[in-house]
Amino acid sequence: MSTASAVRTHTLADSVTMIRRRLKHMLRYPAMTAQLIGMPVVLLLLFVYVFGGTLGNGLGGGGRGQYLDYVTPGIILMTTVGAATSTAISVAMDTAEGIVARFRTMAVSRSSILVGHVIGSMISIAISIVVVIGVALAIGFRPNANPAEWLAAAGFLALFVFSLTWLAVALGLTAKSPEGASNAPLLLMLLPFFGSGFVPTDSMPTALRWFAEYQPFTPAIETLRGLLMGEAIGNSAYQAVAWCAGIALVGFLWSVKLFGRDPGR
Repeated sequence: MSTASAVRTHTLADSVTMIRRRLKHMLRYPAMTAQLIGMPVVLLLLFVYVFGGTLGNGLGGGGRGQYLDYVTPGIILMTTVGAATSTAISVAMDTAEGIVARFRTMAVSRSSILVGHVIGSMISIAISIVVVIGVALAIGFRPNANPAEWLAAAGFLALFVFSLTWLAVALGLTAKSPEGASNAPLLLMLLPFFGSGFVPTDSMPTALRWFAEYQPFTPAIETLRGLLMGEAIGNSAYQAVAWCAGIALVGFLWSVKLFGRDPGR
């Protein structure tokens, strides 16, 4: 086996180990895992059963059922944001507890440490999204997507999750403590509320509407909603993909730079 092939095999094996380690954290910290999965479900039930009747009538007279179809894509994307917070905390814990420093002294591929966090987080987020969609379907969510649109929605969600996860890794590396990491993605948690996730942007005041229409979550929500409900997407898909690519690039480069710095800074 050539040296290059041996290095690739070593990196792949280490990455699989780190992914397995990240997934085991879900079992080791059940409270965090329950919050990761449970909070989006609580929000879904809250908005549908408390506000859904009134808001659904405002959307076109469809009541709670119409609002459920409207709000579910936004809740799905909020699931990814909550998971980003979990990722940032996990990365910060590894740094604060000296795990990363220990890995640096071992024959472990350095790239596998970041890959483990990213891929492991994406798997846990996928589980959370499946649970949210399952609950939404159980209470009456009725998407009109055909198989191709479901596949496109899954691919778009994977891209969106990938970009946010890299950003979360960078935020976790910048945090001084796990507590600080829990606050770092706070802005990301608020953005879906200031977008089209819960109400149409044209119902907002002018300044807020302008912000809502040009922040990353609105085109992402409109893209996912269009795919799931079989509706026209317009330019939202191009804008959403551009945002995802930009966030993923910034998050990746930022993470690599932070991870490569002197741990004794």
